[in-house]
Amino acid sequence: MLEFPIRMRFLDLGVILIYLVAITWFGARFRTAQKSLKDYFLGGRSAPWWAISLSIISAETSTLTIVGTPALSFGGNLGFLQLIFGYLLARIVISLLLLPHYFRGEMYTAYELMRRRFGERTRKMAALIFLVTRSLAEGVRVFAIAIVVSIVLDVPEVPSILLIVALTLFYTFEGGMTAVIWTDVIQMALYVAGAIISFFVILHNIPGGWTHVVEVAAPLGKFRLFDFDFGFTMQYFSRTYTFWAGLLGGCFLTTASHGTDQLIVQRLLSARNEGQSRAALLASWFVILFQFSLFLLIGIALFVYYGEAHLPAPAKTDRIYPQFVWQHLPPGVAGLVIAAIVAAAMANLSAALNSLASTTVMDFLRPLARSTGAEDDARFLRWARWATVAWALVLVAIGIVARHWGSVLESGLSIASITLGLLLGIFLLGVLTTRVGENAASFGVIAGLSTIVYVRWFTPIAWTWWVLIGSVSTFAAGYFASWFERDRKSAPGI
Repeated sequence: MLEFPIRMRFLDLGVILIYLVAITWFGARFRTAQKSLKDYFLGGRSAPWWAISLSIISAETSTLTIVGTPALSFGGNLGFLQLIFGYLLARIVISLLLLPHYFRGEMYTAYELMRRRFGERTRKMAALIFLVTRSLAEGVRVFAIAIVVSIVLDVPEVPSILLIVALTLFYTFEGGMTAVIWTDVIQMALYVAGAIISFFVILHNIPGGWTHVVEVAAPLGKFRLFDFDFGFTMQYFSRTYTFWAGLLGGCFLTTASHGTDQLIVQRLLSARNEGQSRAALLASWFVILFQFSLFLLIGIALFVYYGEAHLPAPAKTDRIYPQFVWQHLPPGVAGLVIAAIVAAAMANLSAALNSLASTTVMDFLRPLARSTGAEDDARFLRWARWATVAWALVLVAIGIVARHWGSVLESGLSIASITLGLLLGIFLLGVLTTRVGENAASFGVIAGLSTIVYVRWFTPIAWTWWVLIGSVSTFAAGYFASWFERDRKSAPGI
């Protein structure tokens, strides 16, 4: 295995260090623009749609994509792409069903919609589900970047987690949502460029290049994309990547994550108007399709490279891509690509910190205040910054524990899939029905949670179906309970 001398690695470390300092300085520069909660949580609604679109992509993919996706195709095929078709369908559903409600009045979080429709209790319940889900899923993402940093610096994973969280916290604390969006734009461009460079370097190291990759991988089924088989059997539903699981499961997963999860909704609310928000959401799908395709092809190319070179694969295949980058790319280029991977992690982490803080302040702390006048805005802005610090500490703790949870990509997606269905079910009860009241909605959540807990721990059903099951069971139970609800109230014009 080709390795470069230690003295040449100083160039790579220099590139990474320069990036970390530069992006932290760039994000912190936005502090002067943070004069109100609207500035801190919504970027003053001044960002253009294309920047918000790229920020959505950064939040949706992150290091889990870069580290985990090549590992999937290295050991399998292109079947993961079937989820992407569900992602497109979900974006259309969100644009038609949820965005119009979000732009009626000034909203800071997705869960304000639930307060308008059901009441304060439902708002807090939905917000709490988000806080638990997002913190667990983001903790996995924090660990994902620790894999990369530990390879580069040859240090344990815990110090790696602390380093990345500390740097990201600094500019998120200072710059708020404006810093999140514009650092996302830079970091996304960097990690896509790094992936493209890596792909061509891998092909250059394989005699025969892309043609040989196809000759070796195609007969092994590595390029298989669609699995149209369908059967109402438990064995079928235990398969993770099929066309129908991708279309339906991916649609429900993305409708929940992009339509009810504050991580994405906060970006949509940051647009200047509903039209720009819709444009940002729909445009993001095309780049998502390109990104996932690129990283899956990198995994297949690495499969051929390792086979041709008779190299043993890492014990943990999540390390396959970052390890190749660090050991085989030329000095300077390797540093650039590793910096790109770190960029993806910091982009997503900063967004998660800001969305967790916004939900904590706007859905839990601010409603407790007796006055919400202008004199309180500065106080809530201070609370928002310190809530960001508190959530950073929580994510560090979860990231340390997540080292024992298996594949980073599937761990992150499966954690979110457990509770996102509950959120989507509540939102659908709110926007599609008028007879369901707060008590019935709460019952729906309890029934949905019970259902998905049973599915998760007592059936072999794959995680790609969990959001669909959770959404349908929550909606059905809530609607059924509404027929026994004494004090029903119709939807109050959400």
